[in-house]
Amino acid sequence: MAEAGSVVRVAVVDDHEVVRVGLAGLLAAQPDFRLVGEAGSVQEALELLRSTEVDVLLLDIRLPDGSGIDVCRQWAQTQPSTHIIILTSFGDDDLLFAALEAGAAGYLLKNARGRTVLEAIRTVADGGSILDPAVASKVLRSAGAPRPHRDPLDELTPQERRILTLIAQGLTNREIGARIFLSEKTVKHYVSNILDKLGLTRRAEAAAYLARREPTYPGSEAGP
Repeated sequence: MAEAGSVVRVAVVDDHEVVRVGLAGLLAAQPDFRLVGEAGSVQEALELLRSTEVDVLLLDIRLPDGSGIDVCRQWAQTQPSTHIIILTSFGDDDLLFAALEAGAAGYLLKNARGRTVLEAIRTVADGGSILDPAVASKVLRSAGAPRPHRDPLDELTPQERRILTLIAQGLTNREIGARIFLSEKTVKHYVSNILDKLGLTRRAEAAAYLARREPTYPGSEAGP
């Protein structure tokens, strides 16, 4: 919980500069908030994670090089003291529950008023949680209802599915990067995420996993 009189360190991850600028101005007007970092992509967010202590993270879901859900999961594991608020335009059930399962303490839609965002930051900084009224009803409807079994492959983003297919073809991280125009370091990060989501430890296991699932896995049919 935030101590009385303390300044809450806030970071913003969103691929739209105008959103980051708007949030920065909103935070600057509050004496109890300090903007400590900004990022516009998954890679920049992970660099921020390694270099900056953050109390509250405002995080978009759709980023140009991956999913904010993955950032949320990694951030929650690496900086568990950070309270994460998903700030997005998407109120999909799957995204909402994936964010909560990844460790988010709040979920707001981008049409929320500035005052609502500020109140949400203070709420989660004090150890609470916040849901946009437009999506809260979905949580209430699902309370106590059995969740359907989710196929681990369904947890992969389209980019991760493509990379898994290339792993199964025997390509190295460098070769995959050249194929889909990503750095070798970025591909390595994707591979780690894929293994984590599938509950595996080695890329050879991932290749074997996909080979067993190939008849029912659309991405496995993708050519080079």
